[in-house]
Amino acid sequence: MAKIASKAKEPKKTVKQTFGMKVLTIVFAVISIIYVLPVFIVLYNSFKTNGGIALNLFSFPDGESFNGFANYIKGMTFGNYPFWEAALWSLFITLGGVTLILICTSMAAWYIQRSNTLFCKIVYFFCIFSMVVPFQMVMFTLSDTANKLKLTTPWGILFVYLGFGAGLAIFMFSGFVKSIPIEIEEAADVDGAGPLKTFFGIVLPIMKPTFISVAILETMWIWNDYLLPYLILDGKLYKTIPIHMQFLNGSYGQTDHGAIMALVVLSILPIVIFYFACQKYIIEGVVSGAVKG
Repeated sequence: MAKIASKAKEPKKTVKQTFGMKVLTIVFAVISIIYVLPVFIVLYNSFKTNGGIALNLFSFPDGESFNGFANYIKGMTFGNYPFWEAALWSLFITLGGVTLILICTSMAAWYIQRSNTLFCKIVYFFCIFSMVVPFQMVMFTLSDTANKLKLTTPWGILFVYLGFGAGLAIFMFSGFVKSIPIEIEEAADVDGAGPLKTFFGIVLPIMKPTFISVAILETMWIWNDYLLPYLILDGKLYKTIPIHMQFLNGSYGQTDHGAIMALVVLSILPIVIFYFACQKYIIEGVVSGAVKG
């Protein structure tokens, strides 16, 4: 009788779990819509006139408020600094900064975990500590140091991004390196492979999930960053897309909201495409870098 009663209770437990999963699905679907909604608001407002945006931000473009692609044309041709040049500088800084971060931090994390000396532990501690230091605490000192070291150029700012992005990258790479069997590297050493050949030929391919995950996170950060280029770069010579959008804010509170939203759409489009192309690696890379070992 006890076995029959226990079997009779099992379907109820399954039904409760299924109902709970459905509730969670609905809740997370609503949260996802709330997060995505501002993107759609910016998208359809980029086709409206300033008057239509001011009158009703949440209404779709109609016959009176529809402005076509005029906002995009104005945003790309506004001022003396062309939009395409700002886009090229953003692309150069993003690709250069991410490449420098990936190569340097992956090698550093591998060395830190394999050496396991006191010096390496101290370096690892400072890298982790840099993740909790607010940028506002160091931005004025950083700006002054960058000026003294002549880092106020698009190629000089790459080293600044390396310093700020190293903390998270080394943390994730170090966690993943712990999960790599040391016997693989010892076998490569027996076969005569040097440290560089071992890293680039054996370790780096194994680190691919975390490598791509760090690349995605760093790319989204550098591409959308406004404050660091604004403080470091010589604004008269070099502008990124976020800095270029700032000049659409006129004097006396006059702002071309339509043109700004058009540039926002143009700026987020490449990063959204890049994110969706690589999103399957994010969870795998984050989990493997933060949990394993």
